[in-house]
Amino acid sequence: MHANIIIDELKSFATEDRRKTNEWFFKTGPGEYSDHDQFIGVRMPQIRGVAKKYFKVIKFNEINRLISHPVHEIRHCALIILVNKYQSGNKEEVFNYYLNNLGSVNNWDLVDTTSPHIIGNFIFTHQEKISLLYEWANSNNLWERRIAIVSTFAFIRHGEFTPTLKISKLLLNDQQDLIHKAVGWMLREVYKKDEAVVKLFLRENYAQLPRTTLRYAIERMQEDERQRYLKGIF
Repeated sequence: MHANIIIDELKSFATEDRRKTNEWFFKTGPGEYSDHDQFIGVRMPQIRGVAKKYFKVIKFNEINRLISHPVHEIRHCALIILVNKYQSGNKEEVFNYYLNNLGSVNNWDLVDTTSPHIIGNFIFTHQEKISLLYEWANSNNLWERRIAIVSTFAFIRHGEFTPTLKISKLLLNDQQDLIHKAVGWMLREVYKKDEAVVKLFLRENYAQLPRTTLRYAIERMQEDERQRYLKGIF
């Protein structure tokens, strides 16, 4: 079975030093956001390499074993396999499979490396499904909220900013730093394409903006202007 081969290959790349680094980087301590997760210590280029090697031959019933696996890097490989399958033309089937396995997309890197390419891209081309993004933005689940905002990257790439701005506003009072960072990141991506749109959003919502969101959003401003925005001087 290809799933067994993939798991064995990923384990062959694992190192103890990398496992410790990943556990620290992804905050796996009690009560931290990754306290549910397990790491074996595989680097992202190796995960991508294994996914590229097998995505054409592995079937969805075998991906089931990978995407539900307790080990983070194995789930990540399954999700990168889905991105590769999606980009090779199997879009609707991959989108639906991803939706059915949304619970496995349960860390910020899993969201960021896959949801814009699958969820965002598919909804951009099937905008009758855009209500899903707003539904997730209002979810009690941290990762669904992050999927909602990060998936709008696909819209930003096409010069469409409304979903990003609407979801950013919905998430302004979110209590999670991982959401503050994601919103700031998407606003920064909009800023690269249309500075005026982001500046207006920041001015109109300044009183509610988490500082992390603001700092991420204004990273590309000139230093003097960035300092004014940090102080709320427009």
